[in-house]
Amino acid sequence: MDKTLLKGLAVLEAVVEQQGRARTIEELAAELKLTKSNVHRTLQTLAHAKYLAKNESTGSYHSTMKLFELGAKQLSRFDVRTFAPPFMRALADETGETVHLSILEGFSVVYIDKIDSPQPVRSYTAIGGRAPAYAVATGKAMLAYQPDGYLDRHADELKRHTQATIASLPVLKEELARVVRTGYAVNRGEWRETVGGLAVTIFNGLNQVVAALGISGPLERLSIGKLNEFAPLVKKNAAEISKAMGYRGG
Repeated sequence: MDKTLLKGLAVLEAVVEQQGRARTIEELAAELKLTKSNVHRTLQTLAHAKYLAKNESTGSYHSTMKLFELGAKQLSRFDVRTFAPPFMRALADETGETVHLSILEGFSVVYIDKIDSPQPVRSYTAIGGRAPAYAVATGKAMLAYQPDGYLDRHADELKRHTQATIASLPVLKEELARVVRTGYAVNRGEWRETVGGLAVTIFNGLNQVVAALGISGPLERLSIGKLNEFAPLVKKNAAEISKAMGYRGG
């Protein structure tokens, strides 16, 4: 291994881990058990590469945004489908219902992965299929965390699909506020009269909404009591996917 590179990485980590407090050559040399000249050369190299910046008045060094920029690019490349399958399988085994992984595109959800329920009566969807986001659980889970103005821009797309569909913008906003409070979204026959579901948002390491994990099935099986029973399971598995994606929030 390249010992010089390893020393450089150790110095970089020691500076970054101080959460913004600048480090002096003397501090780093003592902490890392390196010579001052070695630390000085390494700091100069890292500053030249724009990973660190030097305070000329104190001679100390602090980290720049370059590491964050690299980390953000790496996080943006994470594909939720890489991390979700084991948790989708666990949820499918725990509930016996169809499990969906969906993303938001405009005012629609797109199903990017699924595990069908083994039960003879079940909900039917197709990978690549779409549904109105405001009328399904995975869609509402993602809409609840969109920026201000997002819903207003799509207000003219609201329309009824069943008697249970929320077709009023103020009522939808109230429903999405409830999603944020409880941590999960519910669909009670709002897209298909006899089909219900429950879903939870998935976040990445940048605290961005990337997908939603949900279950769906016939309403005769997914009663309110059953949904309340399944809610912690969906939340647990969605949280594990978010954690795998780098999310460190609550």
